[in-house]
Amino acid sequence: MRAKNHLQTALKAVVADLELPWPDKVSIEPPKDKKFGDLAANIALVLAKPAAMPPRELAARITERLQQKYPEISGVEIAGPGFINVTYAPDFWHRTVHMVEQAGGRFGSVNVGNGRKVQIEYVSANPTGPLHIGHGRGAAIGDSLARMMRFAGFETSTEYYINDAGRQMLLLGASVYYRAKQIKGMDVAEPEEYYRGDYIRDIASEVLGFTPDLLEKPEEEALAVCQKYAVDTIMAGIRQDLADFSVSHDVWFSEKSLVETGAVDKTFDRLRRSGLAYEEDGALWFRTTDFGDDKNRVLKKSNGYLTYFASDIAYHDNKYDRGFDLCVDIWGADHHGYVPRMRAAVQALGKPADSFDVILVQLVNLLRNGEQVAMSTRAGEFETLADVVKEVGADAARFMFLSRKSDSSLDFDLELVKQRSMDNPVYYVQYAHARICSVLRKAAERGTTPETHSDEELLKPLVHADEIDMLRLVDRFEDTVEAAATSLSVHHISYYLQELASALHRFYANHPVLNAPDEQILKARLALLRAVAQVLRNGLDLLGVSAPEAM
Repeated sequence: MRAKNHLQTALKAVVADLELPWPDKVSIEPPKDKKFGDLAANIALVLAKPAAMPPRELAARITERLQQKYPEISGVEIAGPGFINVTYAPDFWHRTVHMVEQAGGRFGSVNVGNGRKVQIEYVSANPTGPLHIGHGRGAAIGDSLARMMRFAGFETSTEYYINDAGRQMLLLGASVYYRAKQIKGMDVAEPEEYYRGDYIRDIASEVLGFTPDLLEKPEEEALAVCQKYAVDTIMAGIRQDLADFSVSHDVWFSEKSLVETGAVDKTFDRLRRSGLAYEEDGALWFRTTDFGDDKNRVLKKSNGYLTYFASDIAYHDNKYDRGFDLCVDIWGADHHGYVPRMRAAVQALGKPADSFDVILVQLVNLLRNGEQVAMSTRAGEFETLADVVKEVGADAARFMFLSRKSDSSLDFDLELVKQRSMDNPVYYVQYAHARICSVLRKAAERGTTPETHSDEELLKPLVHADEIDMLRLVDRFEDTVEAAATSLSVHHISYYLQELASALHRFYANHPVLNAPDEQILKARLALLRAVAQVLRNGLDLLGVSAPEAM
């Protein structure tokens, strides 16, 4: 926030003039009630003791110097026990328009990352079936977080971890093999455990199509054929579903490659050397109790099979070997108990606990007109991400997935999301952008187009409280990006966009633009609206949502 940075710089200069130290716990924030000004600071309260004077007396000295040295500050008041409330002059806020015009698509970007290398792993669904809407929420969060981290100065890489090894893959191959036998009319007992979706039968039919002698092959060979084709087919479907959802990954990492390249053994050796892995009862164990776990965990079973935990440790070891400073995993909320275990593994690998973070994603409740939609594969009932995107569109789905905190459950009403009404959050924000574009087009048709760079004289008419409110909001975008990036919380952006859209719609309803009282006010308001449109575009782009120019 430019205003926040300005006031902090001003206060630091004043504090230095008073020969006082700059305290750690200074709060500079917008007050809850706008009548108390643009920003409120507690500097006098936290400096009262080192200054050896009452807070209000110190606040008086600070405010006197602020008023003397900074003409852009139009008002300073002392409130309560010693808070300093600051109000900026309109021309200070007018400069926000200049900043948007100069930065364009980079307005709001910050450099809190300083090039720190971050890897974000998301979706990583087992290739045993199509993506469901829960995966879709994780995909939207991961892709948008990556966009936002890059915008905030982090060197960011995205990754999908393909679980193509282990028991579930064997079960997938066996499920396709069983269906192939059924298709050929063989009388086979139904397995107790197998994947039952119709897509398994479709895959089995395709395998029989290009391998007509499948059932004549040795069972081990036939199972391998079924497994490989099933994994390849399902992964191709997942890639397509994600592409249709405007989600991409820089790296697709195979779990199987960890074993084939010796990465798992390398990690086991590292743990053994540090005394954190040991043999017992024919199995290999990890001393997670050294890191606060309630019991030690198995890495390799006595039958030689690796546990999921073993592969995950080796995978994260590989991530850090690739030079990442921070690894962020996006998991379903049902994995919350697994987080401390993985954090312990990261520390065992010699990495600090804060070099690893997990975003937990709660369930999505799919509704239609307020009624729960049954989550099954029966015809006509929605289950997959592809189904939802096909009905409501990628923009609407992404915005809704990002409209709440990731660790809060989300009600997703298919009918509401399709409505072209102000009750639909994505329509509300996109329409704000389209509305501005419409006004700018009509102004151009009348021969009035905002200057490429607005000067102070052009913006002078922007003095109404609603105009200043919008400028304050525009100024706050950078602050919002920084808060979202440092807390790994994408929902801050969607909340902000809804607030900015609300201010725009309110302004449009109460203040004429094309029919402004005079030409000067018209041009000033067009420049303001164009700046708001740019910020809406920038914010929507961080969410992976389009900014239509007409709706």
